[in-house]
Amino acid sequence: MLPDMTRLTSRSRTRLVLPPRVRFWLGLILALVSGYLIALAQSAVVRPPLVIGQDAVPPSGQAQGVTSTLENEGGAFIDIKPGGEAKTLLIYYPGGLVRPQAYEWLGRALATDGVQTVIPVFPLDLAVTGVDRADALIKKFGEGKQVIIAGHSLGGAMAAQYAKGHTDQLGGMILMGAYPAGNLSLKDTSLPVLSLLAEHDRVADPANVRDGLNRLPDSAQLTVISGSVHSFFGRYGPQKGDGLPTMTHAAAEAEILGAVRAFLATLPIP
Repeated sequence: MLPDMTRLTSRSRTRLVLPPRVRFWLGLILALVSGYLIALAQSAVVRPPLVIGQDAVPPSGQAQGVTSTLENEGGAFIDIKPGGEAKTLLIYYPGGLVRPQAYEWLGRALATDGVQTVIPVFPLDLAVTGVDRADALIKKFGEGKQVIIAGHSLGGAMAAQYAKGHTDQLGGMILMGAYPAGNLSLKDTSLPVLSLLAEHDRVADPANVRDGLNRLPDSAQLTVISGSVHSFFGRYGPQKGDGLPTMTHAAAEAEILGAVRAFLATLPIP
């Protein structure tokens, strides 16, 4: 017996009809989700303006003769130079989605010690898009200087990745709220390393930062900034998911600066 084709055709044309109220709420939810995703994408693609010097006065006050300019060498970067001769070159990789000027305060503070700091501007503010950016900067500025690679959060992880293949060009590495990726080890190198951990960091899990020491040279130093949080390494405001500080941002910066200076003082000057 053949099927009733008229009945099958009728069934195939049947559509689920939702009540008007359900259609309204479903459309509203879809619109809200779409708007959120668009806003999220825009925040990543359309970055805030890069303004040099607007919030860069270090905790110890403005240094004489220090200059901070936006330059280009293999991509844009902030170049912070001391008034006199620079003996050390610090290349700083910013945290993920953090504008590079957030770390200008540190470069200006270190300039009084004869340190030139260069902070690359990465596409989308993600250091993962240009791990080897330090190559061109070392070539341009590194001759005759002690070269240090540094980074915060994701930038620190990418700095460690860069260091893995360039230990012969580097005199040290500084990680701030950061650690090497799980598949990366610098254990068999003699690279001097300073790892800074914010006590109340809830973005870079303190347990992961401490575990990262197992993939760093035995000589690596861990310094805990008591009372600080992840976002206090830069000047970009509070960060979602971070802990609550028990010290002021200015006090945290003073401790961070002191730890970095103490570390740099242990390194030989070429």
